[in-house]
Amino acid sequence: MDSVLNVSPALALTLVGLLVFAEDALFVGFVIPGETAAVLGGVVASRGHVQLWLMMALVVLAAIIGDTVGYEIGKHFGPRVLNLMVMDRRRAKLEKAQDFLRRRGGSAVFLGRFVAFFRAVMPALAGTSRMHYPRFLAFNAAGGLVWGVGFVLLGFLAGNSYEVVAKIAGRDIAVIIALAAVAALVIWRVRKSRRGRRRTGGPPAGPQNHSVDDAPEAR
Repeated sequence: MDSVLNVSPALALTLVGLLVFAEDALFVGFVIPGETAAVLGGVVASRGHVQLWLMMALVVLAAIIGDTVGYEIGKHFGPRVLNLMVMDRRRAKLEKAQDFLRRRGGSAVFLGRFVAFFRAVMPALAGTSRMHYPRFLAFNAAGGLVWGVGFVLLGFLAGNSYEVVAKIAGRDIAVIIALAAVAALVIWRVRKSRRGRRRTGGPPAGPQNHSVDDAPEAR
């Protein structure tokens, strides 16, 4: 990974993009977590080799496209992919990911972006389960945007301390981001359910209803 910092800007962009892409499309995340590549991309930008916005755009795009390829692999080759030998030692984690996807649907695609193992297998699981692609793409793009911008910016701010950051990026920071995302999702769902009850249950009792009842007395 250190060699990424010592190559030409064009090659650095290529390597970072390929590592992020391959994590989700080809299960490379079992060996090299994608956040490590994203953080290194930020370090490359911090050294002035490439522009920060360009590295962010590349990582986000690679993450979204990688997930889409993983989705298609799961859709067309699902059972064979899940029965690969590389999955045998991770069968328990795979079952947890499948259960998470069944319970959470699209939000599992978004939140899975922040957990290393889930990030590698969630696109294929979504494809295997035949999740509606536009729904998958919406949550995939949202997760890729938050994750890509966040970790590249983290590497940019860390600079030469990237090794320490890369070690904790897939653990502590990812947990914090995921918890924040869960909290935001819960708040959104609560507000949505309240709006739904208001629509189906009619207008709630309030000052307007009382004003109608009181009108005759006023006269």
